[in-house]
Amino acid sequence: MRLLVVEDESLLRQQLEQGLSNQGFVVDVAEDGKAGLYFSTEYDYDAAIIDLGLPEIDGISLIKQVRCADKQFPILILTARGDWQDKVAGLDAGADDYVVKPFRLEEIVARLNALLRRAAGFAKPKLNFGPLTLDLTAKRLSVSGENIDLTAYEYKLLEYLMMHPGQIISKTELTEHLYAQDYDRDSNVLEVFVRRLRLKLDPQQTLKPIETVRGQGYRFCLAEIG
Repeated sequence: MRLLVVEDESLLRQQLEQGLSNQGFVVDVAEDGKAGLYFSTEYDYDAAIIDLGLPEIDGISLIKQVRCADKQFPILILTARGDWQDKVAGLDAGADDYVVKPFRLEEIVARLNALLRRAAGFAKPKLNFGPLTLDLTAKRLSVSGENIDLTAYEYKLLEYLMMHPGQIISKTELTEHLYAQDYDRDSNVLEVFVRRLRLKLDPQQTLKPIETVRGQGYRFCLAEIG
């Protein structure tokens, strides 16, 4: 999942970038509202974390402009303790949730995961499709109750496909959500990840959970179990 962090405090910005990257997110960062507006309107994100006290363009104005640009990804705002007016203003501007400073990274991750699940139409922290169960909190996959070892990139790829079931996802979209901006993106590498996933998920080739749509991309085909 690809995140945008807009935070002017250098140390906090670095801590969020490192901490969230360690949690498996692809993270882009901006140090002020102007840069945040550029990133959020030029690139596709799964969610954004926006501090309200930003230079150049303040957080409230940034959120309003992002929503006016018809960007609908979830937004988590950061606000100072006790500033209830800022919380209300941020939510009214189009944010989806807030975290009060100081905070622990675990709270940020939990709230982000909840926002991402809701945005994808899932309420529970586990996705169940046929014999496949993906635990979004533990970042673990099981097939028919047996845990399957995945690399970090295999997990990211499968998570994105399973959170968009039935949708054709282009190679470009997948690579944008798997890799940081400065990463050397190679579609051939993506094909290798898909091939390895298929072998791990479906060694007997009976389920066929990931379909290749020629000239368009990939589609996760299994039906969700409620």
